[in-house]
Amino acid sequence: MNQNYQNHRRFHPLFHYILSLLVVITLVGAIVLVIKNGISLSSILILAIVVILVIMFILIRTYPLKAQDRAIRAEENLRHFVLTGKLLDPRLSVAQIIALRFAGDAELADLSAKAASQNLSPDDIKKQITNWKADFYRV
Repeated sequence: MNQNYQNHRRFHPLFHYILSLLVVITLVGAIVLVIKNGISLSSILILAIVVILVIMFILIRTYPLKAQDRAIRAEENLRHFVLTGKLLDPRLSVAQIIALRFAGDAELADLSAKAASQNLSPDDIKKQITNWKADFYRV
C-alpha cells in the first residue's frame, strides 16, 4: 500500500475504538454509582480504581509515543546529516521533525530549512511533501 497525506494516520481499532470506549463507559458507570449510592466506601473505591485505569490508559499510549518520538528525532537527524553534512536546525520542534520523516531524501534538506525558517506546522510540512516516504511502524 502506498502511503500519502490522506492515509498516513494509523489507528489501532482494539485500542482506539474498543478499549477507549470501554474505559469511558466504565468511568461513566463509576460516576453514576457514586451519584446513585452516595459517598460510600465501596463506591469511592470503585471510582478510584476506574480513575487509576483511566490514568493507565493515557500513560500506556503516551509513554511509547514519547520513545518513538525520540527515535524518530535521532533517525531524522542522522538522515539529514548523511544527506547534508549538517544536523537538523535546532529551531525545529519534535513535531516538525516527526512530520519531516515522511519527506523523501531529495526534498528533506530544503523542506527542513523552510520548516525552520517559516515555522511551518507539522500538517503544513506534510502537505508540502511531493515524494512521500512511508512510515508503517508508528502506531
